[in-house]
Amino acid sequence: MSLAVVGVAIVTVVGKVKTWIVTAFDKAKEWVVATFVAAVVVAVGKAKEWVFAAVGKAKEWVFAAVGKAKEWVFAAVGKAKEWVFAAVGKAKKWVVATIGKAKESARQYKGGLYVFLTCIVAIVDGLLFGYNIGISGGVTTMNGFLQWFFPTVFEKIRQRLENNYCKYNNQGLIAFNSSSYLGALVASLVASLVTKKYGRRVTIICAGLSLLVGAVLNIAFTYLFMLFLGRIMLGFGTGFEEQAVPLYLSEMAPVHLEEIIKSIFKLAIKLGTFIANVVNYRTKRLDYSGWRISIGLTGVLALFVTMGAILLPETPKGLIEQGKREKGKRILAKIRGIDDVNTEFEDMIHASDLANSIEHPFRKMLERRNIPILVMAICMPAFKILTGMSFILFYAPVFFQSIGFGENASLYCSIVIVAVMVASAFISIATVDRLGRRVILISGGIQMILCQIIIAIILGLKFGDNQSLSKGYSALVVVVLCLFVLAFEWSWEPLSDKVLDEIFTSETELAGKIIKVVVDFLFTFIIAQSSLSMLCTLKFGIFLFFASCNIIMTLFVYMLVPETKGVPIEETTFLWKNHWLWKRIVPA
Repeated sequence: MSLAVVGVAIVTVVGKVKTWIVTAFDKAKEWVVATFVAAVVVAVGKAKEWVFAAVGKAKEWVFAAVGKAKEWVFAAVGKAKEWVFAAVGKAKKWVVATIGKAKESARQYKGGLYVFLTCIVAIVDGLLFGYNIGISGGVTTMNGFLQWFFPTVFEKIRQRLENNYCKYNNQGLIAFNSSSYLGALVASLVASLVTKKYGRRVTIICAGLSLLVGAVLNIAFTYLFMLFLGRIMLGFGTGFEEQAVPLYLSEMAPVHLEEIIKSIFKLAIKLGTFIANVVNYRTKRLDYSGWRISIGLTGVLALFVTMGAILLPETPKGLIEQGKREKGKRILAKIRGIDDVNTEFEDMIHASDLANSIEHPFRKMLERRNIPILVMAICMPAFKILTGMSFILFYAPVFFQSIGFGENASLYCSIVIVAVMVASAFISIATVDRLGRRVILISGGIQMILCQIIIAIILGLKFGDNQSLSKGYSALVVVVLCLFVLAFEWSWEPLSDKVLDEIFTSETELAGKIIKVVVDFLFTFIIAQSSLSMLCTLKFGIFLFFASCNIIMTLFVYMLVPETKGVPIEETTFLWKNHWLWKRIVPA
């Protein structure tokens, strides 16, 4: 009995202890949770205060940094403005002095009529070439043109059915721009053969007729197929023109005026692009027929080019290549204004015989001693297009409308951009031979990289599907684009071609120039075909893409391009043999 009582007592005690333990555990659990929650609340409160304090400090720091950056930018712009005005002043003096020398040379030179006519050819051909480059970008933003040929794009823009960056992302519209450069690419593959076999004059006539036919097809027909066919014909003309006109000018001009006439041609190209943008700005206001006028003026310039080529004679060197030596000598005497041209004529015959003696010029380019020249002939024109300047030239009005500019404002800003390009040409003329090639190419590349990164940052932070750029930031984008154009025009625009001219030897010149033209049109076609899709996909990142290309090309110049200024052609071999990389490829 006592054992039963003890058992019951033990069970009771165990039950009591169990109850107390459970109760104590629950109390402890409640206390721990309450303490933890209170601690978390306190910690969150403290963290919140710290975060707000940190954000406030960061905000103050950001505003201070922005203020400093703003002061620095304004100071830098002021300095740049002073430098530009100083450079323009020097360029003005140089141009005046050059014109004075040219006038003096012209007085002493008896073949003045042909020099004058050659200058006219340079101006009209340059205007046509530049006009054809600059006209399409503005036309593709005209409502009449879009409503007639690309109504889906017109409706998307009018009703704002697409985000800002994708307004003009239409394959048909892209093909309108790129088909011209596809035609130029195809023409460039055969233009050199036509030029050599039939002469420079015949090639220029073919170019003018092709451009004339292309312009007529574009303005006279209302079918999309005819529009594309017209653009391809314009491209054919451009390809033939690119091959024949510089050659014609260099062979017709006397030695002491050759560089001046080449400069006139390059300046006329930029002026033609400027005129194209001005014409687009004016014809934009003409209801639905303005685009026809813009494109139709291409035909007017093409007609002048064709008539000029018919009236002018073939070059003496072209006649020599066709086996008409006696006629070539007579033409040379006529354009030089003297009878004794034996020395110059013999030099032309020697140069022609030397060129004809080189068999399989493209195979020569693949030989080890010419590998550096081949790499330069491919990379220099490719990098020139990949700077992003072609995107600006082709699609400046489209880009400005995509980031919120009005129709007239976009065309007006394009005029400003191209006006800076024209003005920069004078700075380039005055400075291109004062510094080394590497210094100018590298410094110009760095400037373009900085400008593109700044534009990407502005668009990334201040512009999007639900954001529009303020007037201040819009103006800043235009200013930075102008600085980008200035950097390109004084560096890569003149020197990418000049470096190649300084390294092409007699056995690589023909193949090298053909490769350069083909690569130029190939990458131009690629940029024209892909830019609007890239703008839609990458948005502001398209400028980071071009900045990356500029970084690569600047490193390419720094590591692989030797200094060619003042180096005679016959000594360029030593440039490769003394280079850290090329000496391992070029045979000793």
